[in-house]
Amino acid sequence: MTTSSGFAHPEHLVDAAWVEAHRSDPNLVIVDCDVEPAYNRGHIPGAVLVPDNYEKDADAGRLHVLPPNKFAALCQGLGIGDNTLVVAYDNSQSLYAARLWWALNYYGHTSVKILDGGWRRWVSEGRAVSFARPKAPAPVTFNPRPNQSILVKVDELKANCRLDDVVVWDVRSTAEYDGSNSRGNQRVGHVPGSVHLEYLNTMDRETHRFKPAADIRRMLLAQGITPEKRIYTY
Repeated sequence: MTTSSGFAHPEHLVDAAWVEAHRSDPNLVIVDCDVEPAYNRGHIPGAVLVPDNYEKDADAGRLHVLPPNKFAALCQGLGIGDNTLVVAYDNSQSLYAARLWWALNYYGHTSVKILDGGWRRWVSEGRAVSFARPKAPAPVTFNPRPNQSILVKVDELKANCRLDDVVVWDVRSTAEYDGSNSRGNQRVGHVPGSVHLEYLNTMDRETHRFKPAADIRRMLLAQGITPEKRIYTY
């Protein structure tokens, strides 16, 4: 099912062979998490395209996970119901697939996996490519059940970021961490006391797959990111 060993939860990853074998399963929805032009250039047969604004709460006027009713409508439009197994992928070293994985988990839908290696792996293995839009999905019901335990609020982060048993992990680029790239934000820098390890360091840049678990553990340990601590990421 997965090509990665040694992970605490290997069930979160699947390989291309697994997706190929199961992509016609009636209870499976494959979600392409890249932008529409990339999807139009080719995608996994039967894959649906996630709207690129699903993280944007227009009512709040800023980037944020959609409110429950809007997220439920989005999922239902993709054919994702309460009992659906979701496989997410992208061509961005799992950046956008992981965001959808998190959003689904936040709303209580834990039946979701990431294609390890994403689109690059699918194509490099010579698997079928489609340019067609799938037909409209059958009606389904998605009941959002927000899990606040996986979301940290600013006040909680302020209160805990200096504690000995807490690690705040900044996964952004070095330039964002040191403030040399604002990316258009009014303020630059990082959360006081946070450690820096860009998420891309956990990925194999050539294959777009996650690095071996042992390699990732060594990187995390070097930053003091260990299982017995509370880890906040941003």
